[in-house]
Amino acid sequence: MAAAKKEKELLLLDFWVSPFGQRCRIAMAEKGLEFEYREEDLGNKSDLLLRSNPVHRKIPVLLHAGRPVCESLVILQYLDDAFPDTPHLLPPANSSSGDADAAYARATARFWADYVDKKLYDCGSRLWRLKGEPQAAARREMVEILRTLEAELGYREFFGGGGGRLGFVDVALVPFTAWFYSYERCGGFSVEEVAPRLAAWARRCGRIDSVAKHLPSPEKVYDFVGVLKKKYGVE
Repeated sequence: MAAAKKEKELLLLDFWVSPFGQRCRIAMAEKGLEFEYREEDLGNKSDLLLRSNPVHRKIPVLLHAGRPVCESLVILQYLDDAFPDTPHLLPPANSSSGDADAAYARATARFWADYVDKKLYDCGSRLWRLKGEPQAAARREMVEILRTLEAELGYREFFGGGGGRLGFVDVALVPFTAWFYSYERCGGFSVEEVAPRLAAWARRCGRIDSVAKHLPSPEKVYDFVGVLKKKYGVE
């Protein structure tokens, strides 16, 4: 009864197209956790959001029994810690392979999730905001990023190692697959051509219920990019 009550006290402040918020939704779905979703108007942020994240003043914010947890990767790790009886995104410390091996696997997963945040999001934004040679440079960088991620994936089913479950890196990266179409249209390249195994991974993830339920269509994301381009005067 207490665990069920803890679960029902989850509230996510989010924005529909945010890949960072989508991570949190997918993670909670993978764990079988019920949560309340509250859409934020980023042009008129709620008092609850501003009180809950006074430092960065942005989504996503997870409130658990009224206590805020900010930053999407921090939220994913918090969910592992707060709900230890649910499927883990990071290898648990008591892994059968030994604590040192599990610690190394967790560190490696955190590294690649951080790589996604530092490389993919920024480069994708430059693809639709820039023109000419700066955009061409962003395209070359995006191709390198995708190939680097593909090399890390190797021939595994998922970054988490397979077994039909998503791991920490999978959940961190998969929301950006809904943006691949926009990157292709803006950058003039094909993900399928430059990173075919990564494209196949994206299709596998898209067939998982937790992902399919919480990711918008690539076309809807592309329409949103069009709105952003108008907002920032990019034609």
